[in-house]
Amino acid sequence: MKNFITLAAALFLVSACGLKTETYSDEQAMPLAEGQTDSLIMSVSIEYPVKGAAEEVIGKMADGILAAAFDLEERPGTVEETATRYEDNLKDEYFNEYEGVEAESGVRSWEDHVNGYFSGRYGNHLSYMVEFYGFRGGVHGINTMTPVVFDRKTGDVVPEETFFIDGYREPVAALVQAHLREALDNDEEALAAVFEPNILTPNGNYEVTKEGVTWYYQPYDIAPYYLGVIAITVPWNELKPYVR
Repeated sequence: MKNFITLAAALFLVSACGLKTETYSDEQAMPLAEGQTDSLIMSVSIEYPVKGAAEEVIGKMADGILAAAFDLEERPGTVEETATRYEDNLKDEYFNEYEGVEAESGVRSWEDHVNGYFSGRYGNHLSYMVEFYGFRGGVHGINTMTPVVFDRKTGDVVPEETFFIDGYREPVAALVQAHLREALDNDEEALAAVFEPNILTPNGNYEVTKEGVTWYYQPYDIAPYYLGVIAITVPWNELKPYVR
């Protein structure tokens, strides 16, 4: 028997980066079978713009946010409709996976958490961060952090190659490598665990803030899982020669 228990759902109106935004939030816990601890636990929290720019700009930003948060190529509806569809698909996947299988006290529990929010600004560029945690059984789950940079004037997503000048990769890679030690808090053991620190390059997974540009490397990208997401920040005074 499937018991669907909605724990929370809310909309909040706030101001972020000069935009008026709302946050769609929903949390659900669904036991695999009545009276069992095996459950699907999931949450969605997505901040998105509603005012403070032209309607076209707002729409483009919302499309980019949904694409990053839910791995979509097209926007199928409003933020709430899209999040609900994502949750419904996850429910179907979970219960189909274990249909007819006896629950085993948490062994077959899943977790899925998506959290998206505006995270920084530099000039006419806004950063948006999508944090994800997923667990499908096994030894551990997986955490990722995926930033998206928007042009505040147009609402377009700004790829790394567009943000920087031509020929930026080699000199900026040297800067990223130089700040790796700092990102790892000067931990020699952690630094030794990085797979190939001398060929570390910008990976397109970048965020702009008032401090500088931060590149995010997911677990296993450049180091073992236990080091988690590695965030390497290069300050603006070092990057300005390479920014358009």
